[in-house]
Amino acid sequence: MITTNPFAILSASVSPLALKIFVIVMVAFVVIGTLLDIIHKKNVQYFFNNAKKAKKNAVKELTSGERAAIITKTVVHDIATTSELGMGKRRAAHLLGMYGTILFWIGSAVMIFGYSSPGSTTPSVWPIIWHVGAIMTCLGGYWFWLFLRVDVSAEAHSVFRIITADLFVLALLASSTFGLIWSYLQSAGIAGWDTLFLVLFAVSNIILFGGVYWSKFAHMFYKPGAAIQKNLAEADGSRDNLPPEADAPKQFGLGIKREAPKHY
Repeated sequence: MITTNPFAILSASVSPLALKIFVIVMVAFVVIGTLLDIIHKKNVQYFFNNAKKAKKNAVKELTSGERAAIITKTVVHDIATTSELGMGKRRAAHLLGMYGTILFWIGSAVMIFGYSSPGSTTPSVWPIIWHVGAIMTCLGGYWFWLFLRVDVSAEAHSVFRIITADLFVLALLASSTFGLIWSYLQSAGIAGWDTLFLVLFAVSNIILFGGVYWSKFAHMFYKPGAAIQKNLAEADGSRDNLPPEADAPKQFGLGIKREAPKHY
């Protein structure tokens, strides 16, 4: 199972072209949903306005080399390792889910666009990446969902309490879980059940990528920008001179506590 490309087997009954079109449509959903999110929340306008305020209040002008060094350090340290979460279970769960999802998506794209045609031979590394990525996503996601959510542990909410902002995590977990089950059933030759979980896998992906506007999916694009802007502002001294309202508001998902997204 773990070394088998499930999409290559699927190509015997589903056109490889249809699989590729499905992926392209999912990418289009992300782009459209993110643009709608930007338009309604005015996130880009917020970042530009904040950058203008920071430039006016800067006490030091950074060179191109200094800016590049700060941006590189932010990407490598703050973003790639989610250092803002500190050293603990929450950070470990987040890293498992984040890198698992990256591996899962990369493996999917490579196997569908490169090795889904009938008769093609898939290097075993790609199915392994896909399966390991899905497993990592499930481990990190379920760990977070069942044990580490802030509002559950700190505010005594039920683990079954679901808000709109949870759509991303739940759809991602469903996609990874159904994908693994489908792959197992397919490799085991259990007809009928494998089709059911293939459909569930496809539906969960449609919800995941089609629900960008309503979920916190788009926040993964905002947070790196906010982290870079914050570190640049600290380096040129402008952050200390900014008014309190210039800090990132909670509706951008930059705080720790989960809140339902607000659309205006």
